[in-house]
Amino acid sequence: MNKLTGDQLRNNTQDLIIEGAGCASCVGKIETALKNINGVESAEMNFALRTVSISGNVASEVLIKAVENIGYNAKSASDRSDDELIDEKEVADEKYYASLMKQMWVALALGMPLMIYSLFGGPMTVETPLERGVWLFVGVLCAAIMYFSGKHFYIGAWKSLLNHTANMDTLIALGTGTAWIYSMIVVLFPLALPEMARHVYFEATAMIIGLINLGLALEVKARGKTSEAIKRLIGLQAKTARVVRDKKEIDIAIEQVLLNDIVRVRPGEKVPVDGVVTQGNTSIDESMLTGEPMPVVKAEGDKIVAGTLNKSGSILFKATRVGKDTAIAQIINMVKRAQNSKPPIGRLADIISAYFVPVVMIISIVSALVWLNFGPDPVLAFAVVSATTVLIIACPCALGLATPMSVMVGVGKAAEAGVLIRNGEALQTASKVTAMILDKTGTITEGAPKVTDIIVADESYSEDFILTVAASIESGSEHPLAQAIVDSAIEQNIELENTTDFQAIAGHGVKAMLNGQQLLFGNQKLMLKHSIALNGYVNKAQALAYKAKTPMYLAIDNKLAAIIAVSDPIKSDSIAAIKRLQAIGIRVVMLTGDNRATANAVAKQVGITEVFAEVLPEDKSNKVADLQAQGEIVGMTGDGINDAPALALANVGFAIGTGTDVAIESADITLMRGSLHGLSDAIAVSKATLRNIKQNLFGAFIYNVAGIPFAAGILYPFFGLLLNPVVAGAAMAFSSLTVVSNANRLRLFKPQDH
Repeated sequence: MNKLTGDQLRNNTQDLIIEGAGCASCVGKIETALKNINGVESAEMNFALRTVSISGNVASEVLIKAVENIGYNAKSASDRSDDELIDEKEVADEKYYASLMKQMWVALALGMPLMIYSLFGGPMTVETPLERGVWLFVGVLCAAIMYFSGKHFYIGAWKSLLNHTANMDTLIALGTGTAWIYSMIVVLFPLALPEMARHVYFEATAMIIGLINLGLALEVKARGKTSEAIKRLIGLQAKTARVVRDKKEIDIAIEQVLLNDIVRVRPGEKVPVDGVVTQGNTSIDESMLTGEPMPVVKAEGDKIVAGTLNKSGSILFKATRVGKDTAIAQIINMVKRAQNSKPPIGRLADIISAYFVPVVMIISIVSALVWLNFGPDPVLAFAVVSATTVLIIACPCALGLATPMSVMVGVGKAAEAGVLIRNGEALQTASKVTAMILDKTGTITEGAPKVTDIIVADESYSEDFILTVAASIESGSEHPLAQAIVDSAIEQNIELENTTDFQAIAGHGVKAMLNGQQLLFGNQKLMLKHSIALNGYVNKAQALAYKAKTPMYLAIDNKLAAIIAVSDPIKSDSIAAIKRLQAIGIRVVMLTGDNRATANAVAKQVGITEVFAEVLPEDKSNKVADLQAQGEIVGMTGDGINDAPALALANVGFAIGTGTDVAIESADITLMRGSLHGLSDAIAVSKATLRNIKQNLFGAFIYNVAGIPFAAGILYPFFGLLLNPVVAGAAMAFSSLTVVSNANRLRLFKPQDH
């Protein structure tokens, strides 16, 4: 599974703001037009936000032109800050909402009185010259209202016609236009029609336009709530920073901070950019990014990230990442990308929508023909009503909103819990995970092991000498166990010596020369490979391993010198987090390169019964493949470089956010805090989001599909009932509101307490 790195995403991806997209079928047209451009790798439109994200090396002018050529307007969003985009979107939404409400009231000002007049028995027919004159005035007034309140529908329909396509605007324009034209024929040429067919439908035209505008306005209002997660993340960013320049502290805009600037952060202030503490001690509240409530102590040399809150001391730090490279900026970028992406279930809706509008138009025509040929008098009036009602009730607005609204809220909820979901596919797949592979070191355990035992096998060596040799040989290694030995030596003020001919032997240990002596340091496999006699020390090593300590053998000049045991403490909440996974029926497997005895001891403590130990780095992905071959949907959780291939191969890769950048880039989902509770939280949010999407799609599909037969008049032969076009307009408008409201219910969802 190839994944772009964060830098590649930033360099090759740009966003466009789309204007004029009215329904789900617009999504497919816009995406197809963009994908047909040479150099475009992918294009994903978020119908809820009316934005499209394009990957590839293509000039924005070319992309905008392609969108305009198919009848929509577009403008680039990539050259503005997130703050500006959010502000611009809110202003535009407010303006659009006010415009829609004004258009709605104007349309209903004519439609409502006519509807009430009709309901109380007022004649809607043309029988006398007076009636003809009154209805002619009403028809002209209705035409003016159609222009003022509904011109966006007619313009959209005309653009679609020019591009040989059809969308929601097409259905509305055809439906209301047919009702108005028929009514004007009745007014202007009443004698050309049978007496029973001289019925006008001006109230239907005005009411439908008014109600659909109301539905769109309510949708815009509700839609704004779904971007709250992004707004909260953007709100975490500081506006200014206090930097030290020419030995003076000055306040500057956050955009003016440069790499390697020295920045001052005082108690109660937000950290403005990412950096490394150079002076002072403090505690940092990182809960806004990781969901972890406890402040983290920071001292000289520790990393701090933008958006977190300095709780106590005043510190100086060196800026290491600024602007769009900070962690919070990348998180915002990742959340936006994920909200724009589609899970597979959403692509199904797009495919159906592409065919839905033309099919509905055909059904509308067939319905009219059936009424004309087999209906009672006045057949023409019945044909017009059924055709209009079918067109209006089938508008696929709700269908287009069903998936993106839920994805936006779901990804936002996950981000609030410190879980960053990279794309919609990962969001959907996480809900289906049946087996979870957990790396041991740094995932189940703290990843910060300490030396607990030194057992000297040769009395000519002291413990200090053994620790000196072991730390010297491991000083060049980045492995957590090696670092623990080096840290222990440093704590005891032991000076390390330079080794030569260093050689790392994967899955076994290391080999080097020190002061003319050959050193071997690693596991039992390494000793056996070099025929080192272990005598009774194997039992002592096993005794240490049973206590979840990792024993390592040190041999000097092919003779066993000592066993050094290192213990990596289990994270305080790993046991509870693993129980949560098992409680929802997930098969939990531990995978580690550590020795079997230590692995089994850790597994026993945390309640895992299935363990793969002494696994070489290149074999980790094979274990993922083995489980997949058994029919499991596999989640892989890790934090190290050696976990990257397995993370990429898994159905869903979960990276511990405290781990390496390589692991994070290889994963689909990043847990910003080190806790495994993030796995259950991610799966819970995924299941809730997918359930919400299914509810929305079911509602939209059932509404549209089931509504069409009633609109066509299936009830008339049995009960004498024919659905009024106005009722269809109201139902269509409020179906979108129902989908949006259901998606917003997700905002109240909370993963199980722990």
